[in-house]
Amino acid sequence: MNHLRNNKNLLLHFHSFYQQQCRSIVKVRLKWVKNRSLDHIIDKETDLKAASLLKDAIKRSSTGFLTEKTVADWQKLLGLTVPVLRFLRRYPSLFHEFPHPRWNSLPCFRLTETAQFLDSQEQEIHLNHENDTIERVCKVLMMLKTRTLPLLALQPLKWDLGLPDSFEKTLIPKYPGFFQLVKASNGVSCLRLVNWCDEFAVSALQKSNEKKGCENEYVEFKRGQKALIFPMRFPRGYGAQKKVRAWMEEFHKLPYISPYVDCKNIDPNSDLMEKRIVGVLHEFLSLTLHKKTKRNYLRSLREELNLSHKFTRIFTRYPGIFYLSLKCKTTTVTLREGYQSGKLVDPHPLARHRDKFYHVMQTGLLYRAKGNLRSEDVSMLDNVAKDEVGDGDSEEEVETSDEFCEDEVSETDEMSE
Repeated sequence: MNHLRNNKNLLLHFHSFYQQQCRSIVKVRLKWVKNRSLDHIIDKETDLKAASLLKDAIKRSSTGFLTEKTVADWQKLLGLTVPVLRFLRRYPSLFHEFPHPRWNSLPCFRLTETAQFLDSQEQEIHLNHENDTIERVCKVLMMLKTRTLPLLALQPLKWDLGLPDSFEKTLIPKYPGFFQLVKASNGVSCLRLVNWCDEFAVSALQKSNEKKGCENEYVEFKRGQKALIFPMRFPRGYGAQKKVRAWMEEFHKLPYISPYVDCKNIDPNSDLMEKRIVGVLHEFLSLTLHKKTKRNYLRSLREELNLSHKFTRIFTRYPGIFYLSLKCKTTTVTLREGYQSGKLVDPHPLARHRDKFYHVMQTGLLYRAKGNLRSEDVSMLDNVAKDEVGDGDSEEEVETSDEFCEDEVSETDEMSE
């Protein structure tokens, strides 16, 4: 309750002043810089996510297997750049191919013992960290205008938020004190937040400032005398530019508005609103397991999150906070502070398990002839996955005819989701 009250007081304290100063900060246009390390992570996790979704689909199947005909049209849905049949055959350590019982020429795929073992470990993690999952879903709903979200909009975020498969049937009904499944006026099934939880209404940025030990600064913030500062990791060469430093200093002087505070009284064209949008996007990405998501997933939540029509320009205007990638024929936005030297700074247990899952996939590529790995071999990969070293944070400047190609990056590219 104190966090919520402090945020409201801070908003009221600065609102009247900044409402009169719309667009007072000088904006700096920057060139887009490609980050090969983050692009590599996105590339890797595209295959990882596709394999995980196929695993879940096979589990849901009444026959216990999928046919080539069933998955033929799933390429775009899975975000793959190769046909699904070729993808399944690429990872024999997870997917066992066999002929259909009635039509021998029809390839079918079931889970290997290795995949089943990995899935049992995954389900155990979901169970042991169920409270974390509930908190993440609550926080997402608490940021929304109506505290209600269509299940169709939540389903694509299942992987990013670390939700178990069929969560609407297995998880949500267990917590009637938090959630309720309702029907919208148009008949669409939605998830609604039943009770507001003050304990959850604390953003990741606020928590990080409390943990840093900067007690005096945080006390000043709560009194409305100081604004919280976003961690900045600029591409090489940007941090030393005087105009960029001046811009960010002015930006940081603006008050931080919690994404859990009502913003209807803020001028939509003001710098204060822009910083509030940065805060909302920062918080949403902080809630994801891999500190990233697809841009179109956020776009589907634009109205509920009170974001402007061209909110995706925020990602390219603040390259010290966000990284926008065009890898794998889609647009992915990543929170820079979530990664260090090509690895997650604070990986969730489920993210660690996904690293092991990926190692098993790669092992299948190297030893296709063997197919199955023994469960004890999979267990040995725990330490290997934890010790994986990324390829650094190398970045390279991409030459463009415009200073930033901002419109092209932020408003086009309706690619496969």
